[in-house]
Amino acid sequence: MQSTRLAKLLNFLESDPNDPFILYALATEYNSANDTEKAFEYYLKLVAEHPDYVGTYYHLGKLYEKSGKTDEGIEIYQKGMLAARNKRDMHAFSELQGAYNSAAGLDYEDD
Repeated sequence: MQSTRLAKLLNFLESDPNDPFILYALATEYNSANDTEKAFEYYLKLVAEHPDYVGTYYHLGKLYEKSGKTDEGIEIYQKGMLAARNKRDMHAFSELQGAYNSAAGLDYEDD
Protein backbone atom coordinates (compact mmCIF):
# COMPACT_ATOMS: atom_id res chain seq x y z
CA MET A 1 0.00 0.00 0.00
CA GLN A 2 1.30 3.43 -0.93
CA SER A 3 1.80 6.01 1.74
CA THR A 4 -0.57 8.95 1.79
CA ARG A 5 2.32 11.29 1.02
CA LEU A 6 3.37 9.20 -1.99
CA ALA A 7 -0.21 9.08 -3.28
CA LYS A 8 -0.48 12.88 -2.97
CA LEU A 9 2.82 13.38 -4.77
CA LEU A 10 1.71 11.10 -7.60
CA ASN A 11 -1.50 13.13 -7.90
CA PHE A 12 0.54 16.35 -8.02
CA LEU A 13 2.70 14.77 -10.73
CA GLU A 14 -0.38 14.11 -12.86
CA SER A 15 -1.28 17.80 -12.60
CA ASP A 16 2.24 19.03 -13.33
CA PRO A 17 4.46 16.26 -14.74
CA ASN A 18 7.42 18.55 -15.31
CA ASP A 19 7.67 20.24 -11.90
CA PRO A 20 11.20 19.56 -10.62
CA PHE A 21 10.18 19.88 -6.98
CA ILE A 22 7.55 17.15 -7.36
CA LEU A 23 10.03 14.90 -9.18
CA TYR A 24 12.58 15.50 -6.42
CA ALA A 25 10.02 14.82 -3.69
CA LEU A 26 9.00 11.56 -5.39
CA ALA A 27 12.62 10.45 -5.77
CA THR A 28 13.26 11.22 -2.11
CA GLU A 29 10.09 9.43 -1.01
CA TYR A 30 10.98 6.31 -3.01
CA ASN A 31 14.55 6.48 -1.70
CA SER A 32 13.27 6.64 1.89
CA ALA A 33 11.08 3.61 1.18
CA ASN A 34 14.14 1.74 -0.17
CA ASP A 35 12.58 1.50 -3.64
CA THR A 36 15.88 2.21 -5.35
CA GLU A 37 14.58 1.47 -8.84
CA LYS A 38 11.91 4.18 -8.61
CA ALA A 39 14.28 6.55 -6.79
CA PHE A 40 16.82 6.19 -9.60
CA GLU A 41 14.06 6.72 -12.17
CA TYR A 42 13.05 10.08 -10.74
CA TYR A 43 16.55 11.30 -9.84
CA LEU A 44 17.81 10.46 -13.34
CA LYS A 45 14.79 12.20 -14.91
CA LEU A 46 15.68 15.29 -12.88
CA VAL A 47 19.31 15.25 -13.97
CA ALA A 48 18.29 14.82 -17.61
CA GLU A 49 15.43 17.33 -17.71
CA HIS A 50 16.35 19.78 -14.92
CA PRO A 51 20.16 19.76 -14.70
CA ASP A 52 20.16 22.99 -12.69
CA TYR A 53 18.14 21.43 -9.84
CA VAL A 54 21.27 21.15 -7.73
CA GLY A 55 19.82 19.20 -4.78
CA THR A 56 19.43 16.14 -6.97
CA TYR A 57 23.12 15.46 -7.41
CA TYR A 58 24.00 14.85 -3.77
CA HIS A 59 21.17 12.38 -3.20
CA LEU A 60 21.67 10.59 -6.52
CA GLY A 61 25.38 10.28 -5.80
CA LYS A 62 24.65 8.82 -2.36
CA LEU A 63 22.16 6.39 -3.90
CA TYR A 64 24.79 5.24 -6.39
CA GLU A 65 27.24 4.73 -3.53
CA LYS A 66 24.66 2.82 -1.49
CA SER A 67 24.07 0.62 -4.54
CA GLY A 68 27.78 -0.17 -4.82
CA LYS A 69 28.28 2.07 -7.86
CA THR A 70 30.85 4.47 -6.43
CA ASP A 71 32.30 5.48 -9.80
CA GLU A 72 28.86 6.61 -11.00
CA GLY A 73 28.40 8.47 -7.71
CA ILE A 74 31.71 10.27 -8.18
CA GLU A 75 30.68 11.27 -11.71
CA ILE A 76 27.35 12.63 -10.45
CA TYR A 77 29.09 14.62 -7.68
CA GLN A 78 31.35 16.18 -10.33
CA LYS A 79 28.37 17.15 -12.49
CA GLY A 80 26.64 18.54 -9.42
CA MET A 81 29.64 20.63 -8.45
CA LEU A 82 29.63 22.15 -11.93
CA ALA A 83 25.87 22.85 -11.73
CA ALA A 84 26.26 24.37 -8.25
CA ARG A 85 29.15 26.55 -9.38
CA ASN A 86 27.14 27.73 -12.40
CA LYS A 87 24.30 28.74 -10.08
CA ARG A 88 26.76 30.27 -7.61
CA ASP A 89 25.39 28.00 -4.90
CA MET A 90 28.54 27.62 -2.84
CA HIS A 91 26.79 25.82 0.01
CA ALA A 92 25.64 23.04 -2.34
CA PHE A 93 29.06 23.06 -4.01
CA SER A 94 30.75 22.52 -0.65
CA GLU A 95 28.43 19.62 0.26
CA LEU A 96 28.97 17.98 -3.13
CA GLN A 97 32.72 18.46 -2.87
CA GLY A 98 32.73 16.81 0.56
CA ALA A 99 30.73 13.86 -0.79
CA TYR A 100 33.03 13.66 -3.82
CA ASN A 101 36.16 13.72 -1.66
CA SER A 102 34.76 10.98 0.57
CA ALA A 103 33.71 8.76 -2.34
CA ALA A 104 37.03 9.30 -4.12
CA GLY A 105 39.03 8.54 -0.95
CA LEU A 106 40.35 12.07 -0.65
CA ASP A 107 38.97 12.76 2.82
CA TYR A 108 42.10 11.96 4.73
CA GLU A 109 42.98 13.61 8.01
CA ASP A 110 46.30 15.13 8.99
CA ASP A 111 48.10 13.43 11.87
